[in-house]
Amino acid sequence: MSRDSPRRPPAAARAEPHPPAQLPADHALHKLTVLSCTLFDTLDESEILRLAMDDIAAIGPYSAEAGYLEADGDLVPSPRNRKDHALAVDRRVRELAGQDGRVTVPGRPRGEALGLRGLEGLHGYLVVTSRSRPTEAQQSLLATLVQHTAAALSAAVAHRRRREEALELHRLREERTALQQQLIAVVAELAYRRALHTLIADVAASDDGEEAVTRALHGLTGLPALVEDRFGRLRSWAGPSRPDPYPEPDPVRQDELLHAVAREAGPTRIKGRLITLIRPHGEILGLLALVDPQGEADKHTVLALEQAATSLALELAHLRNLAEVELRLHRELVDDLLAGTDEESAYARSEAVGHDLHRSHYIVVVQWSDRASDDSFAQTVGRAASAVGMHSLLTRRSDHVVLVADDRPHARALYEALALETGTASGTIGVSAPCDSPNEIPRRYQEAQRALEVRRHSRKRYGMTFFDDLGLYRILGPGNDHRELEAFVHEWLGQLMDYDTRHHAAMVETLARYFDCGGNYDETAASLAIHRSTLRYRLQRIRDISGNDLANVEDRLNLQVATRVWKIVLGGSG
Repeated sequence: MSRDSPRRPPAAARAEPHPPAQLPADHALHKLTVLSCTLFDTLDESEILRLAMDDIAAIGPYSAEAGYLEADGDLVPSPRNRKDHALAVDRRVRELAGQDGRVTVPGRPRGEALGLRGLEGLHGYLVVTSRSRPTEAQQSLLATLVQHTAAALSAAVAHRRRREEALELHRLREERTALQQQLIAVVAELAYRRALHTLIADVAASDDGEEAVTRALHGLTGLPALVEDRFGRLRSWAGPSRPDPYPEPDPVRQDELLHAVAREAGPTRIKGRLITLIRPHGEILGLLALVDPQGEADKHTVLALEQAATSLALELAHLRNLAEVELRLHRELVDDLLAGTDEESAYARSEAVGHDLHRSHYIVVVQWSDRASDDSFAQTVGRAASAVGMHSLLTRRSDHVVLVADDRPHARALYEALALETGTASGTIGVSAPCDSPNEIPRRYQEAQRALEVRRHSRKRYGMTFFDDLGLYRILGPGNDHRELEAFVHEWLGQLMDYDTRHHAAMVETLARYFDCGGNYDETAASLAIHRSTLRYRLQRIRDISGNDLANVEDRLNLQVATRVWKIVLGGSG
């Protein structure tokens, strides 16, 4: 050991007990022999290092301060290393770069790092200190211990590598077997895919459309198959257990369903159905589903569903393109009809798009307060009109949609269908008088707009109004200043309206009914469900309150006009 070892502290300052008495050389040799046998019987590298560190004191005045094992080009400290000088020792050992060398261990004399080397290179280090200068025999024993420890480590490393190689060979064999099985499965899967693709392609080419696809999907999977449009309406069903009638869709729940399926990467199971979207180019046109309450669907079922959805996406996209072309032709025709065009051209073009203009038609104007009049809303109006049995041509303007319908619309059917489609009743519809030739359509369009404007400016602004029902307001027109109309009404009916408000009476309503019934006392009393004498009393009170004489032709005309405006424009009841 080095002569430059640090000076030993005074005896009073030393905390360590006195070292044990020196062992005889033959006893140390015996201990080394036993240790060597133990080292070579151990196949764990950490355990070999621990044994060497624990028993090094048996062959001389030595202490094992630290031990290291090489792992992937780095030196890993032993858990038995002392923590109080770990940093200093670690740094010095790494500086040696595989060579033996002196190591300063705080509080210890004669420190040295001894490399544990085998044929493969460095296996680790033992950092040893000696309490006193060792004899040559003790130095020889230490060198032998280091050699035996290195040899045991070499054996352990070789055993570990053989074990790792055996495990790797086993893994490679298992991987090869798995790859062979996977290859067989892939070949079978490709064969199934080709057969499935051929079947679906043949079905799609059969011109039977959605019905053929759902029948094929039901035949492949044994599960009921169905197609719904994006609004939840059934388009096709194949297989048993079809609901009759099919449930009416809820727009809010349908949107939630579509968004839930769209978030998933593939078919999604929701409430006993395996659902995938029909979505060419990102636009949702509908959904394809298998009814599978028992969860029987396997990967081949999922594959068949995906292939069918792909085929349907192409089919529906094609139908959509045809519909858009047809819609464009319809719009161009309607635009020309509304602007005015010659009859011969109008009849020829209408026949080309499959519509008979020779019948009487009605112009229908639709406006919804919370919906822009874009293509989407125009399609919604078209669907609603078809749903209530209206045969019509359609176009749109900046703030409303126009229908040219071949029959008088039902009084509320279209409005209620649109309220259901849009989820809101905040819409207004105006309908023209009947139109017997294409030349009349521009004027009838103005009538429908007038009916819509009258409805919009009334107190009950939402609903459906026919131009034929406007009566007096057909003359007044929608462009009048409603402030003037209100002023006129208040001039002639204001005192009666104030009286009604203060006394919760119905003088204005009574007067309006009186005029509606042509001044007939019996009919007026019956319509108001009051006695004839009560009506006479009310009419007298009306004369007294308003100061107007019902027998005077001028007063009577102004009062009748005022009550009619009150009802139609200002939303009075009756």
